[in-house]
Amino acid sequence: MQTNKTQGGIGPMLNAYPDSIGGDLSSIVSFLRKPEVDGAFSSMYILPSLYDTDLDRGFSVQDYDINGVIATEDDLKDLREMGIGLKLDFILNHLSVRSPQFKDLLANGSESKYKDFFIDWNAFWEGKGEMTKDGYIEPDPEYIKDMFFRKPGLPIMMVPFPDGRKVPYWNTFYQEIIENPDGTTDFLGQMDLNVAAPVVWEHYEETLEKLAGYGAEIIRLDAFAYAPKAPGRRNFLNEPETWELLERIQGIADRYGLSLLPEIHATYGEGTYRTLADKGYHVYDFFLPGLIIDALDSGDAGRLAAWADEIISGGIKTVNMLGCHDGIPVLDLKGMIPEDRIEELVELLKSRGGFVKDLHAKKKLYYQVNSTYLSALGGDEDDLVLARAIQLFMPGKPQIWYLDLLAGRNNADAVMISGAGGHKEINRTNLSMADAETALAKDSVKKQLELLKLRAAHPAFSPEADIKVNACGPVLTITWDNGDDRITLEADLASHSYKIS
Repeated sequence: MQTNKTQGGIGPMLNAYPDSIGGDLSSIVSFLRKPEVDGAFSSMYILPSLYDTDLDRGFSVQDYDINGVIATEDDLKDLREMGIGLKLDFILNHLSVRSPQFKDLLANGSESKYKDFFIDWNAFWEGKGEMTKDGYIEPDPEYIKDMFFRKPGLPIMMVPFPDGRKVPYWNTFYQEIIENPDGTTDFLGQMDLNVAAPVVWEHYEETLEKLAGYGAEIIRLDAFAYAPKAPGRRNFLNEPETWELLERIQGIADRYGLSLLPEIHATYGEGTYRTLADKGYHVYDFFLPGLIIDALDSGDAGRLAAWADEIISGGIKTVNMLGCHDGIPVLDLKGMIPEDRIEELVELLKSRGGFVKDLHAKKKLYYQVNSTYLSALGGDEDDLVLARAIQLFMPGKPQIWYLDLLAGRNNADAVMISGAGGHKEINRTNLSMADAETALAKDSVKKQLELLKLRAAHPAFSPEADIKVNACGPVLTITWDNGDDRITLEADLASHSYKIS
């Protein structure tokens, strides 16, 4: 079972890349020390480009050393000394092709100590398919018909061994093979790890020990549901193997005093959030961003209130958000909101400049809409403040995307410059310190910071509080009651106004 022992408790958490404001983490430390911001946050989620990484804005990790360019260990120490708890990423499913382990495989082939660290595709599917002329096994249809794919085609990369052979290895996510004019080959990509290999568990242990040494308190487990694999299975959220993996990781985390936050996108109807909660883990509230947009558009508080009631009655410990580095989740809403309403919301967000990502080109299997939250609300800064107020009164720990805090709008130019696969850059604009200081003068930013400081300091906002939620037509009322301390939000979704008492 998880324990809520993090320094940040349920206070607000800033969410940013280490270079999101001012170009490095030291500048973010300075930003947090500004009088306008000081006291608004009790923790910070620093995205993984603070490690040695090479693509996917940090999620292709070479190793978990702090890179020393846009982040240093002194920066992390400064945050801890300010009372800011740290949340850091650990990517269980894959490592970069530029990792020491993969480089060793390229150099030593079958003699590498890391030969089994990654997943040899042909060894995995042996006896369950036909060998192709290109040197990889094409699995028989009955073994692959239910498999979940993140991209078109089989998830393999042909890896050249020193003896001249090309051996297929499992590659769920990004890859690029570059044939140089001199006959050499360069790679980019994220190679899946073989969780059945003891050497992988040595890596897991070493990494969690290292992250604890940085002062991390919460570890976000990215892409963990892809890690357990078996022939004939979906190979995403395989059960019970996914939960067995998570339990084993928790055993390591417990030794280092770390709390785990498993990151997984699944539809409400599948109930995965409930399984996580029942096992004692914190749950990412990927439902709230879409629910608030739905409520503000429809003027109906019912769905928001029903979800808040479920969190409270079910004892679900959530980390919630409006926007984040990945945009606004919509796949998760399936089963919670009628599908035709989800499609209406997607079209609404697209009309406001959002980019839709479908899963490997399957239309109407929506995954997320890439947009800042302000742009998703049609650019109405009063609505942004109202949405923030609702988020901060919802049960759970609120996570705040830096660009939404500073009332950032969609950056379509960044998408155009980034080319194919650059849709996420719409919501990842790096700000200079001057940009951030200018934003701090905006009324909507001032109001958000007032709300955040209230959320961080008011004694009614406690893990032990009694939270009551009521919906009456367009009016949503949320009250936190903790002993002698009480605070109430009344949000009118018809007039798009709120008051706090």
